[in-house]
Amino acid sequence: MAIRWTTAFWDFPADGFETGIAFWLKATGSTLSPRRGPEGDFATLVPPGGDPWLRVQRVRDGKGGNHLDLHVDDVEAEAERAQVLGAAVVFAEPGLTVLRSPGGFAFCLVDHHGEAKVPAPESWPGGQRSRTDQLCVDVPPQAFDHELVFWQRLTGWPQSGTRSAEFRRLLSPPDVPLRFLLQRLDVAERGQSTAAHVDLACSDVDAETERHVALGATAVRRHHWWQVMRDPAGLEYCITARDPDTGAVPA
Repeated sequence: MAIRWTTAFWDFPADGFETGIAFWLKATGSTLSPRRGPEGDFATLVPPGGDPWLRVQRVRDGKGGNHLDLHVDDVEAEAERAQVLGAAVVFAEPGLTVLRSPGGFAFCLVDHHGEAKVPAPESWPGGQRSRTDQLCVDVPPQAFDHELVFWQRLTGWPQSGTRSAEFRRLLSPPDVPLRFLLQRLDVAERGQSTAAHVDLACSDVDAETERHVALGATAVRRHHWWQVMRDPAGLEYCITARDPDTGAVPA
């Protein structure tokens, strides 16, 4: 698959939609596009420079979460290939196909409209720099191997191990804005589907955590080089100590 661009979506529950938008506009330094859809359920976070790679939507049922859009040249052909690899089609219209991975993670194939310039990290008053640069796919342990093979074959991106056995990274090209990480969960409920959350790369995790808490987020738990957070709409995400320019993990 020739993936031309990637977009991360926050799928906010209806009662957290406005709160979630307001938080992430401030957290990313973005402005909001005109709202789209019959009821204004979709919008884009427009960065100060470069092409947009973050969007929001309101969902009517469930707790919400995050999903991924892959921008391609031929949506119909790539959707057929995804099905051969094990994906299931949920919805299709010209220029858009919604699918679920073998583990149940929702993603979309969409037309590419010329996006090409990856935005630079933002600098903040505390001196730190950050960028929302990664989608982490959270996979139940029994589905991990199958899900990893699916995503590697679908994207064509090479796999890289990490220092932590529960993570595997797919090396996306530098001209797309999102890095791609798969995490094997320690435990999962029976029938639990694969989901995802977004990660920020940041030059100072403590300073960025303090900024996000001041904006309304909640610090959930701290790991060695990342901080788990919860935004005001209830969606979890992570602030990591990876280099915001290169994505490299700390030495």
